[in-house]
Amino acid sequence: MNMNLKDKLSASFLAFESNYGVDTNENLHQIRTHAMDQFEKVGFPAKKNEDWKYTSVKKFLDRDYSLFPIKTGNVTHKDIEKLLLKGTETYKIVFVDGVFQTHLSDVSHDQLDVCILSSAIKKPKYQIVFNHYFNTVASKEEGFSNLNTAFTSEGAYIHIPKGKVVEKPIQILYITTDKEKEVLLQPRNLIIVDENAHVQIIEQHHSFSDNFVLNNTLTEIFANKRAVVDFYKIQNDNIKASLVDNTFVQQKEGSNVTVNTYTFGGDMTRNNLSFYQVGENINSNLNGVTMVKGKSHVDNQTNVYHQQPNCESHELYKGIYDEASTGVFNGKVYVEPIAQKTDAFQQNDNILLTDDASINSKPQLEIFADDVACSHGCTIGELDKDAMFYLKQRGIPSKEAKALLLFAFTNEVVKRIRIPQLKQAITDIISEKLGVELEIEM
Repeated sequence: MNMNLKDKLSASFLAFESNYGVDTNENLHQIRTHAMDQFEKVGFPAKKNEDWKYTSVKKFLDRDYSLFPIKTGNVTHKDIEKLLLKGTETYKIVFVDGVFQTHLSDVSHDQLDVCILSSAIKKPKYQIVFNHYFNTVASKEEGFSNLNTAFTSEGAYIHIPKGKVVEKPIQILYITTDKEKEVLLQPRNLIIVDENAHVQIIEQHHSFSDNFVLNNTLTEIFANKRAVVDFYKIQNDNIKASLVDNTFVQQKEGSNVTVNTYTFGGDMTRNNLSFYQVGENINSNLNGVTMVKGKSHVDNQTNVYHQQPNCESHELYKGIYDEASTGVFNGKVYVEPIAQKTDAFQQNDNILLTDDASINSKPQLEIFADDVACSHGCTIGELDKDAMFYLKQRGIPSKEAKALLLFAFTNEVVKRIRIPQLKQAITDIISEKLGVELEIEM
């Protein structure tokens, strides 16, 4: 009988540290050790935890995951072509089975850093890494976050210096192959955007096999004064791939950060997204589209912490659930007493296409200031039968009429994409999921 996953991880920690070099950096060793101690205390989340009430990870903990995959699949440019933006140049950071692939990547140290975390950690000039690494409050309190910090060995490191406007998007690809029957990977992204700098980043996780894979990902984004960050998560994996994604965003005065989450596939997807506003005149934007079927389960948990006055947050999530798929949306907005003149909006809208599909939605506001403009809402319904009738009366077949209505439902979020080629790619995915060809004017 296999030992349970928590015990296996505890027993493997010293071996992991030996493999990746305790002496590489004493700071990293201390951070990892502390994170492992915390993980052993809190363990994996259970349903008695309110934030995990509707999402069980139990079935993922019974598998005999490979923790340190030693084999890497052979992936070519042609294999990843469908994941890349068409018709535009991008920086690329590509990992296959947890290993950085130089021949597939296009990195840079010319006026900006677009590279890998392990390389930055080993160089003394990158002390900036340890000024930020695992330095957001909530990341230290959550089991999966501590697990990632204890075991991560690789990921993307992006540093945009003061005043730099990055002219082409940055793509981060995490790919798994069939080299391991069951694998647990723990990639890590650290993104630092300095004062008045602008950047667009796209992250994807994709399995090239039907083997079981669990990606436990952690991303930390630090936006300094008046920085502008557009971050896009594209989640369109196969039915045996699961993802736990923790993203923590810290914003300083005048910054504008948008995180867009598009989920179209996978077995279980859990997105934990937390924003911390630590200056005035900040704008935080959280957008999401979920469109799944089968028995896919998608759980979006969002937290926005308004900690200073005169800031805004805008949140819009749309969900379409077909067959026996399930969704969870738990959005929280916290407004502290000092955060006067806060403007916060939160909305979650959902369509259930079958009687077996379900959604648990709970937008929440916790307001301790008296001069604010805050609102939240939630809708759950079926496809509009009157609108369907109207379109069919005008000669549009039922399948195409349904597709048009569903695309119109998602388009309020899709139209917010600032990269034209990505907007087209998302439209193509939605068209494929709907089984029709949609010609949408960009």
